[in-house]
Amino acid sequence: MSTIASIDLSQYIGANIGTVTLVKLLGQGSMGAVFIGYQATLKRQVAVKILPKLLASSTRAQQMFRDEAETVGILTHPNIVPVFDMGESSDFFFQVMQLVVGQDLRTIIVRARKHPVPTKRILPVSETVPYICQILDALGYAHEEGVFHQDIKPANILVDDRFKRPLVADFGIARTLWAEYRSTQMVVGTPMYMSPEQAAGAEVDGRTDIYSVGVMLMEMTAGLLPIQKEPLADMIKRKRNEPDTFFTARPSEINPSIDSELEAIIFKALARHPENRFANCLEFKTALDVYVRRRGLSQLV
Repeated sequence: MSTIASIDLSQYIGANIGTVTLVKLLGQGSMGAVFIGYQATLKRQVAVKILPKLLASSTRAQQMFRDEAETVGILTHPNIVPVFDMGESSDFFFQVMQLVVGQDLRTIIVRARKHPVPTKRILPVSETVPYICQILDALGYAHEEGVFHQDIKPANILVDDRFKRPLVADFGIARTLWAEYRSTQMVVGTPMYMSPEQAAGAEVDGRTDIYSVGVMLMEMTAGLLPIQKEPLADMIKRKRNEPDTFFTARPSEINPSIDSELEAIIFKALARHPENRFANCLEFKTALDVYVRRRGLSQLV
C-alpha cells in the first residue's frame, strides 16, 4: 500500500493549478501534503493541500477530502482558515487555502517547554485564555452551522505571527448534519484529545469539540498531559471504557499555580458524559471570561 512517505513530493513543485503554481513543500501528514503556492492573478501566496490519487484509491477518501473543502467553504469566520478553491489534477485532489504565516499551537507549546527559565515553560494564563476563547468562538460558529470538527488539537490550530490570532484548520474528519458518509461505527480523531463518545464511535455533537478544547486547556495551563504510555488502540479503549482514569493526575498537581476555579472549568469541559459538560462554546467561553476578570488578568479579545 502506498503512503505519503513513498511519494516523491518534489515532483509537484512547479505544477500549475489554475492560476496557482506550487513553489515549496510546507509539510506533510499521513495521507497528504501542504505546499506554498503563488497565485499570479492576485499576486499572493496561498497554501495548497493535496491528496495524491495514489493514496485516494477509495471513493470514501476522495469524498471526505471534497467534503472538507465544501464544509469549510460555507464557514466564514476570522478564526477559521478559509478555503478559496478546490478541484483535481491528473495526479492529485487539491484545496487552495489562506496561507497562515506563523506556527501551530503544538510548536508553541513544545517551544515553551524547552525555555531555559523554568517559570516560563508553561504558557501564561493571560496568553492561553485568549487563544482558547477565540477557538471557542470559531467552533461555536461552526456548530451553529451544523459542523463538528472532531479533531481539535494543538497541531490543528495555526497562530498568525503578526496578530497572534489562532485559526482552526483541518476539517478533514468534520462531521456535518448532512454528510452522506457519516457512520456511528467509525472511530475518527486523535485518541489523546477525543471525547469518550467519539472513542466509542457513538453519535456526537458540538460537545465532543468542547471536550477536546478542555484537553488543550489542561495541556496549556499544566504544561503537559498526564497520561499513561500505551498503544493507541489501548488509549482509545481506555477513553471509551474508563475515561475517568485516562489522565493520571489533576492539573493542579502538575502545576500548583492552577487554582480550584480554573481546575473546575477544565474538569467541567472534560466531563465523561456530554450532558455534564458546558452546553455550548459560549457557556465555556463565558466561564473563562468570568475567571480572568475576577483575577484582574488582561481583558479577553
